[in-house]
Amino acid sequence: MPMSTPAKPTGRRKTAAPDTAAPAAIPAPAARLAAFLARLRGDVYPEEPSPAHDEVTAKVYARFKAAHPLPAGATVLDVGCGQGLALRLFARDGLVATGIALGEDVAVCRAAGHDVREMDLHYLDFPDASFDMVWCRHAIEHSIMPFFTLSEIFRVMKPGGVGYVEVPSPDTASGHENNPNHYSVLGHRMWLRLMQRSGFDQVVHFDVDFELAIGPDRYWGFMLRRAAA
Repeated sequence: MPMSTPAKPTGRRKTAAPDTAAPAAIPAPAARLAAFLARLRGDVYPEEPSPAHDEVTAKVYARFKAAHPLPAGATVLDVGCGQGLALRLFARDGLVATGIALGEDVAVCRAAGHDVREMDLHYLDFPDASFDMVWCRHAIEHSIMPFFTLSEIFRVMKPGGVGYVEVPSPDTASGHENNPNHYSVLGHRMWLRLMQRSGFDQVVHFDVDFELAIGPDRYWGFMLRRAAA
């Protein structure tokens, strides 16, 4: 019986059929940003009442009022109003205040009679030049794009209006940069420069120092003014 001869290798490899499936569509930049911000909603936590914050807020508000007194009826926006600590102070002075917050704090404020909108601080959904004063105490460190947030604060402030921004200092005993939803615990000079670049023609800054059981802590206060038209 004749022997069969094995086929000689040709040296050619079989190639896979080309993938003709269309590549997955990449979401538009705005959609990607919106999805990222929505994911960060999981980091939001309610601002529980704190005697220390009550005391510091009252002190810095008194200092701000002495420098920038506002008449009754002036309009105020509280960016990141928490459970309404500053809103109560504004109401006592006859100011017409609106707050923005996320999560449980919105319901707490509304139950207390405050005008509070559920709104992300990255996008202030108010018309240009809406407020005589903008208050933003311990909120902007939660912004992933603080330059844009400061520019939004400038935009909604009336020409000739004033504002107050307070942020935690990095590298203190409190370790503010380790907070899960602190995304922008920047240095003092960086904050100052961002405020100037946002358009404010006057920035007055001061330290807010106090002692905690774990050691000294520091906040930075910035009093802002937008030039009159």
